[in-house]
Amino acid sequence: MASTLLSKTLLVNRFIHSFSSPSGNTQIFTSVFCKLFQFQANSTNVAYNPTRRFSSFMASSVSTHRAQFSSKSFTTDDPVVSPDWLHSNLKQPDLKVLDASWYMPDEQRNPIQEYQVAHIPGALFFDVDGVSDRTSKLPHMLPSEEAFAAVVSALGIDNKDGVVVYDGKGLFSAARVWWMFRVFGHDRIWVLDGGLPKWRTLGYDVESSASGDAILKATAASEAIERIYQGLAVGPITFQTKFQPHLVWDLEKIQENIAGRTHQHIDARSKGRFDGTVPEPRKGIRSGHVPGSKCIPFAQMLDSSQSLLPADQLKKRFEQEGISLDSPVVTSCGTGVTACILALGLHRLGKQDVAVYDGSWSEWGAHSDTPVDTAAS
Repeated sequence: MASTLLSKTLLVNRFIHSFSSPSGNTQIFTSVFCKLFQFQANSTNVAYNPTRRFSSFMASSVSTHRAQFSSKSFTTDDPVVSPDWLHSNLKQPDLKVLDASWYMPDEQRNPIQEYQVAHIPGALFFDVDGVSDRTSKLPHMLPSEEAFAAVVSALGIDNKDGVVVYDGKGLFSAARVWWMFRVFGHDRIWVLDGGLPKWRTLGYDVESSASGDAILKATAASEAIERIYQGLAVGPITFQTKFQPHLVWDLEKIQENIAGRTHQHIDARSKGRFDGTVPEPRKGIRSGHVPGSKCIPFAQMLDSSQSLLPADQLKKRFEQEGISLDSPVVTSCGTGVTACILALGLHRLGKQDVAVYDGSWSEWGAHSDTPVDTAAS
């Protein structure tokens, strides 16, 4: 029952986003729907599955390496944390965990359903498509500061909290949410290295149902962003943003960079898409790349377990493509997701100011007047 409620809450609110009504009936429907599911979540016996105990051997082995966590005292220049570290600190009150799974349309995987089947104990679902700019036709564009603050507040996250984000592929869409938090000024954000697959491979437990609290927070977050883009008031804002404009680029900045070359531009798409030898997965978009950009497919940042490569190997990857770590970098990809994996890898190498072109190729390739290079040109 809990899983069904969560799925319907998020999916129907996505439907509401696509439904337009000048009379304001959209908001009425949203409010009624969310109140209905809040009532059902409160009145239904929704079981929260606590973490089951491991064998005494596993428990004693992990506890030997247990580290005390405090969001104020815990600092690291590394943008990822290990499953062992997360398991040791999972119950710390100022640590929040987000499942930010998202998949390409052709993968035919449903992240909401997968969250319901298995997620890290206590993790909340972060809807990459839902937490986006509702005024843009481009996929999952960065939302406004006000919208992001409303969503994160509804999820129960404060500025004092440390946040660990993961996904169902290992290291994929979690990097996008890591970047989003940093764009809005929250640096106490880390990606779980290897994601849910590595967590499960190591034998750590998962929950197979959403708690009543998770349902209510998902409902509140979904309703909050709808209300923000409809110009309506939302609940108390507990998360304060501080926008970092240097971390996000738009089409105009890319155009300026073609002439000025102030930043090295790295494209995370596959070599075939970059060269223009294979078609783009989205209809109506030209093949090729931004003039002057270089190709480092995001998969080259990861090992066979979908974990981030060690610093020395990452450095070698960038140097092989002629990227200087002493010069500024902007990254792009298809829709602004895997570009963040490049930014994550560069962050491990000490480059914390890497910009991401949010619209990426979905925007650039769709314009008829933007210059495009191919391997044949």
